[in-house]
Amino acid sequence: METSCQHKSLALLAGSVMALTGVAAQAQSQNTGQAAKTSKRIETLQRQVTEQGRQIESMRQVLTEQETRYRELQQRIASQGERAPRTEAAASTGQTTPVAGTAATQEAPDAGTRPVRVGAAPSAEPQPAAMTAQLFDQPGILTPKGHYVLEPSVQYGYSSSNRVALVGYTVIPSLLIGLVDVREVKRNTLTAALTGRWGLTNRLELEAKVPYVYRSDATISREVLSGTSNDRAFNTSGKSIGDIEFAARYQLNEPKGNTPYMIGSLRLKTRTGKDPFEVATDCVTRCVGNTSGTGLPLDLPTGSGFYSLQPGLTWLFPSDPAVFFGGLSYTRNFSRSDLSRLVQGGEREFIGSVRPGDVWGINFGMGLALNDRSSFSVGVDLNSVARTKQNGLPVASSVRTQLSSLLLGYSYRYSEQTSLNVTVGAGLTRDTPDLTLSVRIPMSF
Repeated sequence: METSCQHKSLALLAGSVMALTGVAAQAQSQNTGQAAKTSKRIETLQRQVTEQGRQIESMRQVLTEQETRYRELQQRIASQGERAPRTEAAASTGQTTPVAGTAATQEAPDAGTRPVRVGAAPSAEPQPAAMTAQLFDQPGILTPKGHYVLEPSVQYGYSSSNRVALVGYTVIPSLLIGLVDVREVKRNTLTAALTGRWGLTNRLELEAKVPYVYRSDATISREVLSGTSNDRAFNTSGKSIGDIEFAARYQLNEPKGNTPYMIGSLRLKTRTGKDPFEVATDCVTRCVGNTSGTGLPLDLPTGSGFYSLQPGLTWLFPSDPAVFFGGLSYTRNFSRSDLSRLVQGGEREFIGSVRPGDVWGINFGMGLALNDRSSFSVGVDLNSVARTKQNGLPVASSVRTQLSSLLLGYSYRYSEQTSLNVTVGAGLTRDTPDLTLSVRIPMSF
């Protein structure tokens, strides 16, 4: 009995030992599986960390390359010199051109510059040229130092005027006894010019303009005191070099914030063209009180015959996407003495001293960018011409004349060096040419 009990105890003890052994083996197996899984996770994380490190290093290299290219671009812009005010509507003062890319933007070290995109090489496309058409004689961009611009241009002008002169006396308000002088004049003027501008410094440029003028006039009239009831056509023309002009422009300020660019100018007009007092008139011996001709020139002059000096001030205010501009000028005409008029018989009719009236001018307008290559501009040009004086006294038939034109312009940048400017003008007063059409092709070098 005792032996049987011992056997049972031993059997129970062996079963417990076997159970404990199985549990330990199962626990050890589970621990081994968990350790293997943890090891795999650690290896996966290590691979991810290594891959991310490679990506970070690659991005660091790309960023370094972009910073190097950005510095080269800044040096290239600085080497070109400080440009005068750019009238492009898409540009503003003190800002660089953004470079296209796919990554996020990075702020440049200079707080006054625009963000520059990284992730791609800088575009080779040049910056847009001046985005306003040249409506007036004063262009809005100064030539950079060491550069020069050649600008061939062609301008056509047409004007017509009617004049009715009553010579006689009135018996009653509805009855005139005398003669009527009805005169209609049609003028065509074609001017081809070559203009050169040179940047002496970054803020000073010099200009010279050499024009060649062709003019033709057609006068339909019924001359006074001629006693004829038929109209007569009188045609005349002239062609020769015009008055050569010289000009200088200087940028007066460095605008900040809402301050516009201010440019001062000084223009000198010579009298190299054919003089009005050198051409013969349709008079036999004299033109004052003459009854033997029209008193019109047989050959049209191509110059004014007087020197003139014109100081001016131009302002430009970029306001994306438009550019506002305007100017104020004063033209001083210098007098000439001992003048005489050549008549048909070769004799001269003494005139004395003559000084044309001075001219006050003002202009303003706006340019609007259509895209990175073309723009549209509109402006108004106003001029007030004082009376002409002869021998120190105002000419009896001379009055102050008001000239005004509405100008529409279009500009297209054909290439980095060449642009095309087209301007159409319409006269707003009777003394202004009815139509002007000018084409300019500035080429920078």
